Amino acid sequence: MLNQIITKIAKNQFARALNFEEGITPALPFCNDDKQRLLYIHIPFCEELCPYCSFHRVRFDEALTRKYFRALITEIRLYREHNYSFNGIYVGGGTPTILIDELANVLQCARENFPIRQISVETNPNHLTPKNIALLQQAGVNRLSVGVQTFNDDLLKKIGRFEKYGSGKVIAEKLGDMQSCFDTVNADMIFNFPTQTNQKLGEDLDILQKLKMEQITFYPLMVSTITQGLMNKTIGEVNFNREKKLYNLITSRLEHNYDYSSAWCFSRKKSKKALIDEYVVDYDEYAGLGSGAIGYLQGICYANTFDINQYIACLEQNIPPLMASRRFNRQDQMSYDFLMKLFSTKINVEALEEKYDGKFLKSLWKEMIAFILAGSFRYFSPNLYLTPRGRYFWVIMMREFFIAVNNFREYCRKQANIN
Repeated sequence: MLNQIITKIAKNQFARALNFEEGITPALPFCNDDKQRLLYIHIPFCEELCPYCSFHRVRFDEALTRKYFRALITEIRLYREHNYSFNGIYVGGGTPTILIDELANVLQCARENFPIRQISVETNPNHLTPKNIALLQQAGVNRLSVGVQTFNDDLLKKIGRFEKYGSGKVIAEKLGDMQSCFDTVNADMIFNFPTQTNQKLGEDLDILQKLKMEQITFYPLMVSTITQGLMNKTIGEVNFNREKKLYNLITSRLEHNYDYSSAWCFSRKKSKKALIDEYVVDYDEYAGLGSGAIGYLQGICYANTFDINQYIACLEQNIPPLMASRRFNRQDQMSYDFLMKLFSTKINVEALEEKYDGKFLKSLWKEMIAFILAGSFRYFSPNLYLTPRGRYFWVIMMREFFIAVNNFREYCRKQANIN
């Protein structure tokens, strides 16, 4: 019952937060400070469109993709002209390594314009070739996140990944061969697929532990309203009621050898501090570059156009390709920090009190009391920590956050008549 209440509250809150202002032409604000920020770059092209994926993605077209990468370089320079500086890069998709030479050029451009210290890139198993790995290393990539999802062959076939990316055995062998190639190699997994039993999930965990992966991210299945309907028809009905048991299986198996980098990301114990997929945890602000990318700068949440041709056309004219924005008020900003920072399993309350002029706890006292009564927190000055119970509550809230983002994407694609 409590899980359902949290799901409902989170769903309503995030739908409101992503209700962008209409009738206002967004503008990229100039930067006048030296905050540490992250550069998120979105590559929407994929060789295969997985049926469970709600992210902004389109089928690969080489000519269009090369134009797109050129537009990205222009967009990077626009942020430099607006006086922004970035310390880290996260490249997501889609499939960022779809054209490895173009990606390397984009990363080189970013490194020439900004003091980049960390670069994280997503990829798929079929791109784990010696040539690609060498190019990524030369481009300065520190962390490579490989989309595995599952090692179960039957499930790989159902979700349309077996033919393109290989069997679970082949994927595991590729992961094993590249463990030492980057500071961090992450296996992106998904739990709560329809037909995914405790046994199948346990077998995935067996393989990951045998490989001694440096980092493992286990996302709950997160589908937009439209994608959920497609999943029900092609794979099976999505059932969130079984999610908690599967999550508990994951944590019970991994927490002996791994630390929580976030509520669903696990980094091997005694390893160096590693980048994680949820860059919103480590950075207060981030720019979103690329078609459909969402950014959060100076209290403004904004989105680029989802129309790829329009995105390219804007940048050919040196115009930021923004389509919508919403300015967060002080309360919104505090709620956002509360959600995102605590997702890393702890927040420094004193630091947030200082950031918000002593008003953080006063403004969020209702939320604090509710989660304390639910057994979510424990406090050891100056940090507030999530309990095991609280970690799952945060999985629910972040799942609903990303579902809200995915629903927003679907809405924008529909408005732009994008299939």
